[in-house]
Amino acid sequence: MQHFYDGQIRRYITQLIRLFSNFKYKDGEGKEVKIPVLYGDLSRQVASIVRDQSENKLPSAPRMALYITQLEQDRTRTSDSSFTSKVHIRERAFDEAGNEYLNTQGKNYTVERLMPTPYNLSVNLDIWSTNTDMKLQIMEQLLMLFNPSLEIQTTDNYVDWTSLTSVELTNINFTNRSIPAGTDSEIDIAQLGFITPIYLNMPAKVKKLGVITNVVMSIFDETKGTIDLKTSMPELQAYSDTENNQPKTDLQTGLVEKDGIKIMTGNYQDYDVLVMGNIAQVVDRGKVGTIDWIKVLDPHPGEYRAGLSQIMLRRKLIEGESGSISINGTITINELDRTQLLITWDQDTIPTNTNLTTPSGRNNQGSVDFIIDPGKFNPTTAKTAGLRLLLLGAINTSKNVNEASYDGPDAWKNVDGTEFVAGENDIVEWDGTQWHVVFDASTDDGSTTKYITNLNTGVQYRWTGTEWILSWEGEYQKGTWRLAL
Repeated sequence: MQHFYDGQIRRYITQLIRLFSNFKYKDGEGKEVKIPVLYGDLSRQVASIVRDQSENKLPSAPRMALYITQLEQDRTRTSDSSFTSKVHIRERAFDEAGNEYLNTQGKNYTVERLMPTPYNLSVNLDIWSTNTDMKLQIMEQLLMLFNPSLEIQTTDNYVDWTSLTSVELTNINFTNRSIPAGTDSEIDIAQLGFITPIYLNMPAKVKKLGVITNVVMSIFDETKGTIDLKTSMPELQAYSDTENNQPKTDLQTGLVEKDGIKIMTGNYQDYDVLVMGNIAQVVDRGKVGTIDWIKVLDPHPGEYRAGLSQIMLRRKLIEGESGSISINGTITINELDRTQLLITWDQDTIPTNTNLTTPSGRNNQGSVDFIIDPGKFNPTTAKTAGLRLLLLGAINTSKNVNEASYDGPDAWKNVDGTEFVAGENDIVEWDGTQWHVVFDASTDDGSTTKYITNLNTGVQYRWTGTEWILSWEGEYQKGTWRLAL
């Protein structure tokens, strides 16, 4: 192991001494006297130095002395020793001639930080005084600060993740004088005990990033050459850029297919993700909500910023649709449950609802009020002009519905007593006197995609030609979603 010494414990001691510096007391004449602070306990050698190597001179007071009493490893704060954190640093360019920073990017570095080792550092602070008033002045100024603790910073290094710590008061010994006899010394010593959790760091690895000189814009523009890679090495087959030979991506599987060859694409650990409303959760081997989003975000390039980082969903197209649809939103990790990613959707990326004809003059024409089973739902209490329902079942579809003897359910009769007929997946609307079918599922083959939103739940649906499905909510498999940090 190579020798290294960064003076880490020494810096902690220095900051602790600075913490107790610049305190003052008022003497009998009202003068403010600054109290010096030194390092070391009151041993014979230290006491001799304080007396200027003279037995005829008493140690001066007031004075404070700080020294270490114990250093022990804190097992409660130990973590994975193999963990490595990477930080990317970009400097501003510096003009040596002008001795100033420029508004251009300079050198780039990657800093690899190893997991530090936790310790508890215990120290004592001796307060020397010659009378009780002096002691009380000093202690009152100190004791009121630790409620419950004080923070100290050992360095202003940007990449030092252990620069902040706290100092906690643990015990107080008001005096060292024996009772009742007393001592022959004029100096009374009060003792305060403190503990501070610290970390000792291994040296970080600093890498200088190189300059990109060549960027490959496309992976499908090389010629085959003289080797038929299709039969010998299909995974390396070259591609042409003709219109009929463009790579095709299956958004459900994440496979890119070209010339009969499928190449796997995906994201970190090939996780799937379940999106419901404004919450996204990782799907790991069929289980939802078992993976912390920090585990997913940390390995990605870039830095996660709450409310700024984005998630992008590539929705699978249905027959009749063209182009591609991406649903985007900014993300924030739920600190109460870090398996949840809270999303603020970009409304411009959400599909627009389809306005349906409205016989009642309904304002929100791209929505329904409820999705109901007509065999179990009685609309009588909800009948107001403009009420719009999506049916999960048919109404009066019997073959003899037009016969005079037929008598359907009273709840679905019009005001004039006529029977109302509607099929499964139809959207119906009440105009105040009778029902109308505003969307006939039996005549719509889905060639034109239609979107509606359930106002009761806020969920958007789309018509496939055979059924209503979730528009964009649901499970997204690997290759159909990505993060932009």
